[in-house]
This record gives sequence, C-alpha cells and structure tokens, in this order.
Amino acid sequence: MTRSYGGVAPEQRRAERRERLLVAALDLFTTTGYQQAKIADLCTRAGVSTRNFYQEFASKEQVLLTLHEQINNRAMDRVAETLAAVQGSDAVTRIGKLLDTFVATITADPRIPRLNYVEAVGVSVELEAQHQKWVARWATFIETEACHAAKAGLSPERDYRLTAIALVGASTGLMREWQAHVPSLPVKVVAAELRALMLAGITRPAVP
Repeated sequence: MTRSYGGVAPEQRRAERRERLLVAALDLFTTTGYQQAKIADLCTRAGVSTRNFYQEFASKEQVLLTLHEQINNRAMDRVAETLAAVQGSDAVTRIGKLLDTFVATITADPRIPRLNYVEAVGVSVELEAQHQKWVARWATFIETEACHAAKAGLSPERDYRLTAIALVGASTGLMREWQAHVPSLPVKVVAAELRALMLAGITRPAVP
C-alpha cells in the first residue's frame, strides 16, 4: 500500500513533479537554449532533485521530445475543435477560422514557437523523426481541407499533397519569424499572411 504525504498521494506528487520539470524546461530551453541547458539547472528551476528527474525522464532529450509532442498535440486538438464548430461554413470562412485557431494557439506563448521550430530542430534522429511525423499529420489535415474546398467549388480537383507539405513549411517559417522578430509582429498580421498563402496555394490552377 502506498503512503500519502501531507494528504497528497504519491501518484499526484509524481505528476506534479513531472509537470514542474516540463514547465521549467520550456523556460530554460527557450532562454538558455536547449544545447546549453544543464539538467542540474533544470532541476533547480523545477525544485526537484536530480534523482527525481531521472525517475521521470531518461534524458534531457526526452524532455524536449515530450514538450514538442505536447505542443503539436495541443495545436491539433484546438484546430480539431474549431473544425467541429465550422462544419456548416463556406470554404473560405472555414479555412480562415482553422488558421486563426492554429496561429492563436502557437503564439499564445512566444516560447512555444521558439521551442517547436528552433530549439527542437536538428537535435537528433529521434527529434527529426517526430518532427517529420507531425509534418505529415499537418499536411494530411491541410490536404483534407483542400479537397473539401475543391468539392465546394473553391479550388480545382487535383492532388494537393505537395501543396500541403509546402504550406506546412510556410507556416513553420512564419512562426519562426514571429518569435524572432523585434519588435513582435502583430499576431493578426501573421494570421492574415498565412491565410493568404493557404488560399493562394489551394486555389491556384492545377499544374499541367
């Protein structure tokens, strides 16, 4: 039988400790930088021991993998919620609202695009594989929306896979620019640019 301390069950204490580590890592990785960050410094920020760290994560890289996955999952969940709410909208409105949700979610905290599109790039084979998995998932989402727009008569019937991959790259580039720009660019300007790129890419004529 597991014992509770101060009325808090061991499982809850462990979950809270893990969350503190992730919160501290998001801050440390986006200020000091992932490559320069030390596990000892991360533990100090989180208020946990090094032993506790290794009870939760096998390595610093696993923390980064976890944060990267969480960020993309959160964005995908928010976009999926918006999709459910705009099922009856015209194609242009639908695409606009989906993109606004994506941009709002990613820019809610400037550390998010910094970690997702800068610190997590080129770290390891595992990070690259996870990145490519999410590129494919986002591309599939865009491709599906493009096909929906084609059925609604907004765009031509064609293969949208390469267009979708290119648009994922464009959104990544815009998010990188937003987090790096001084002074900060207005979020609405970034969202409008991405919306224009998306509509232009989807509605262009099919290549012969």
